[in-house]
Amino acid sequence: MGLNLEEKKAVVAEVSAEVAGAQAIILAEYRGMEVGDMTQLRAKARGAGVYLRVLKNTLARRAVADTPFSGLAPHMVGPLAYGISADPMAAAKVLHEFARGNEKFVIKGGAMANLVMSSKDVARLATMPSRDELIAKLLGTMQAPIAKFARTLNEVPGKFVRTLAAVRDQREKAAA
Repeated sequence: MGLNLEEKKAVVAEVSAEVAGAQAIILAEYRGMEVGDMTQLRAKARGAGVYLRVLKNTLARRAVADTPFSGLAPHMVGPLAYGISADPMAAAKVLHEFARGNEKFVIKGGAMANLVMSSKDVARLATMPSRDELIAKLLGTMQAPIAKFARTLNEVPGKFVRTLAAVRDQREKAAA
């Protein structure tokens, strides 16, 4: 049974609110998938903070009209699930991981603000390290020279102590 006009307006308003706070939208075709698989995907998406919704394409086009994601409108063809997220990597990671384990779930493309992505671009985005991983690598890189300098400074007194211990041992041998 179809939605009446008021229900359609409510759906468009809900999706428009999600799109307004989004950094990325990923489109995936779910043709032939079982309900249990979609339920698992919805749970994973919810856990990652991704808004996942199956929509009529006309309603989705209206929701993204006049937004930075309006370039997605021509790609909205067929039965699609829409992953919308404020974290650009979260939606890509969740949907890409699910697509790797389920051959009937096919990523068709996506978009970040004013940038339409192909399915290969979405896969590349999904395999990039997360923001926290990148920050940890940056801090490790910045900390390495300082740590090496500290080890070098620490080596001077250590070498002095080892030299004194060797002299002491040598004198004890000579005295004995």
